Amino acid sequence: MTGTDEVSIGVGPMTGEDVVRVARGGAAVRLTDGALAALADGRAIVERLGADPDPHYGVSTGFGALATVPIEPRRRRELQASLVRSHAAGSGPLVEREVVRALMVLRLSTLTSGRTGVRPETAQTLAGMLSAGITPLVHEYGSLGCSGDLAPLAHVALALMGEGQVHDADGRLLEAGAALAAAGLTPVELADKEGLALINGTDGMLGMLLLAIADLRDLADAADVAAAMSIESLMGTNTTLAADLMALRPHPGQAVSARRMAGLLADSGIVASHAGPEDGRVQDAYSLRCAPQVHGAVRDTIDHAEVVARRELASVIDNPVIAPDGRLNSNGNFHGAPVGYVLDFLAIAAADLASISERRTDRFLDAARSQGLAPFLAADPGVDSGYMIAQYTAAGIVSELKRLAAPASVDSIPSSAMQEDHVSMGWSAARKLRRSVDGLRRVIAIELLTAARAQDERCADPAAPRPGAGTRAVRDAIRAAGAEGPGPDRHLSPEIEAVVGLLERGDLPA
Repeated sequence: MTGTDEVSIGVGPMTGEDVVRVARGGAAVRLTDGALAALADGRAIVERLGADPDPHYGVSTGFGALATVPIEPRRRRELQASLVRSHAAGSGPLVEREVVRALMVLRLSTLTSGRTGVRPETAQTLAGMLSAGITPLVHEYGSLGCSGDLAPLAHVALALMGEGQVHDADGRLLEAGAALAAAGLTPVELADKEGLALINGTDGMLGMLLLAIADLRDLADAADVAAAMSIESLMGTNTTLAADLMALRPHPGQAVSARRMAGLLADSGIVASHAGPEDGRVQDAYSLRCAPQVHGAVRDTIDHAEVVARRELASVIDNPVIAPDGRLNSNGNFHGAPVGYVLDFLAIAAADLASISERRTDRFLDAARSQGLAPFLAADPGVDSGYMIAQYTAAGIVSELKRLAAPASVDSIPSSAMQEDHVSMGWSAARKLRRSVDGLRRVIAIELLTAARAQDERCADPAAPRPGAGTRAVRDAIRAAGAEGPGPDRHLSPEIEAVVGLLERGDLPA
């Protein structure tokens, strides 16, 4: 279902937050008067060029390797419809609704720049589809990330024409024409250049980048919380989190993560209980001591990705594009390399954040390293296995994330009779990053679940030192979500999913 929220789309760039509101939150969209005026101005230029005897790519010629074929005026609408139908050649599983809505609203944002030459009524119909919650069926395979996300966007354009299939706001599968009619919308008969303008963008990969950035920011916060709980319940020290130590290596993300962990541990009776000279350990293991450095590097990588995303949000991606002086010019701005690189970079960061999280989980379960906790946190070791296999699950995910960290953006493959001889594979980078984000969420959930159980075991004796208020609140939230406290072995998968859900909803304290 669509939400009651509404996002206005003008001539300027959208924010990443607004894209997420439309994609994930179901917000409706409205075109501003300025956007409609820019659309009309751009359309006037295309119509003038359509009457020009000289050839203009995408207006009076064929496409790609067929760019030298002239198209007579009476067949140009047919040209645009044929382009969309032929390019709607995706295959495989359907991509997620939020991804389709993201690419739709990003394409709409580019159209409203007035630099693509589509008619105002075409953009209005696309906006109407978004507001009505009509989601075209877009498939996993079909984009090489250059000339943009052609096949995914073509499936959207096909639905705009009233062809193909869609899901309505209630998730029902309908023919596109029927869904448009039910929403009071009329299918678009594409005019000169409109088919090309609707499919020539980096919108799918950019949409997935923006969604991943939003998720990874939340997961970086969650990883800090999990690490603080692990430091506490593994009898680690908080002295390595000191601000003056962080200042000696002034990476901004590192300081943020250290400050957050230190805040969670500031009033911990457990940490204080072994802070004196009687504690013979000189220093903690890397997975505890270096948590701010690894988590902070992830934060800085997300910040870099956001810089690239903001630049892409401010871009006009089309080919040909209407330049500021009114000429229609071919260009290469549709190449997805800038987006593809950071999508791959984030997959590396996600894999490493999951890796250090899993190492902390493993320390809890090894009686030789857990500082007095029961083997595998089992209630009755031997009869009970405790969290032994939960760690297997985390380890298996981390191994998968390492494979997903291999870059897609270096794997170009030529197409279109060698006219398009170098492509970005940015869509593929985005698809694997979504899987990486999901895996990371599950690994952090398992660490949180494990740390909460360890905290309960540390505090089983009423006379034992108490955890900090922040970590105790997290433990309480985990219990409230449906993950029970210590006891005999039970079906563990639902409890893992309960904590995953806590992270998905953003309901984790601190």
